[in-house]
Amino acid sequence: MIRTPFDTPPEEGAAIEVAPGILWMRLPLPMRLDHVNVFALDDGDGWTVIDTGFDSRRGRAIWEGLLAGPLGGRPVTRVIGTHHHPDHIGLAGWLMARQGASLAMTRTAWLMARMLVLDDQPRPPAESLDFWRRAGMPVELLAKRAAERPFNFADVVHPLPLGFDRLSEGQVIRMGGRDWRIAMGHGHAPCHATFWSQDDGLVIGGDQLLPSISPNLGVYPTEPGADPVGEWLDSCERLLPLSRDDQLVLPGHKLPFVGLPFRLRQLIENHRAALDRLAAALAETPRSAVDCFDILFRRRIGEGEFGLALVEAVAHLNRLGRDGRARPVGERDGAVLWGA
Repeated sequence: MIRTPFDTPPEEGAAIEVAPGILWMRLPLPMRLDHVNVFALDDGDGWTVIDTGFDSRRGRAIWEGLLAGPLGGRPVTRVIGTHHHPDHIGLAGWLMARQGASLAMTRTAWLMARMLVLDDQPRPPAESLDFWRRAGMPVELLAKRAAERPFNFADVVHPLPLGFDRLSEGQVIRMGGRDWRIAMGHGHAPCHATFWSQDDGLVIGGDQLLPSISPNLGVYPTEPGADPVGEWLDSCERLLPLSRDDQLVLPGHKLPFVGLPFRLRQLIENHRAALDRLAAALAETPRSAVDCFDILFRRRIGEGEFGLALVEAVAHLNRLGRDGRARPVGERDGAVLWGA
């Protein structure tokens, strides 16, 4: 089972010591998942910071308070991004400029972040509109999205300076007085780094190891044939032998938890069950990706969640396609219909 040793998260601008030399802090997010966890590891002459939150005036002000308060005025000498998503690396460039810190990420994560920060789109490109149409986005919502400025990484991610230190599978790095072995996960983000302490039972999980929610597994117009669900299931299977019941996992969202082997098996079973439900539904009636929302999520999807639900529905259809359990069987108003 899963157990959470800490009942409440740190208040804004405060920190909780979760283990000797490791501070847990939180930054707010303007969305349904309203926070991201960040961690500071005491390296003696300064701090290594894991993940950063969005780049915003509020985020910068919170960090100024953290630097002067819980971090005791000592500098951040290194920033580590678990993966390229903006809630995790939004203020990495700012901390580098503000503190003179170095940046460490996987090569793929750094390249993705650099590319997306530079890819500033005033309107959705034709490829995105076609992708949404073929997934079954309603005509009215498609027209609305076509006229709006889309979300751009540059909106919430500080420019990343040229140069970084590469993190690799199996590499051991020193931080917080411990040696940590790096193990990669895929599916939620390519080359997502997780860190496994070789000196005690600590694991830094980012979004790869979450206690009560599953991270978004999405297919995007940049790679419409991708299989993130398959990559996710494979990653969970590969990480399972590293997991132990006594490990304290420090996740990117929600509360630190114990019970990682149970959680990894649960994540695997949940997605396999979703694939089975979807395959059974497609055997009865062909569906577009949007038509699959009720099968996959079993709750109403609002406009604010629609984009994430769409890319995850496409991901599950792509997985069924790779498994030979579903295939495109026709179209309806430009949307691809999938059947068994």
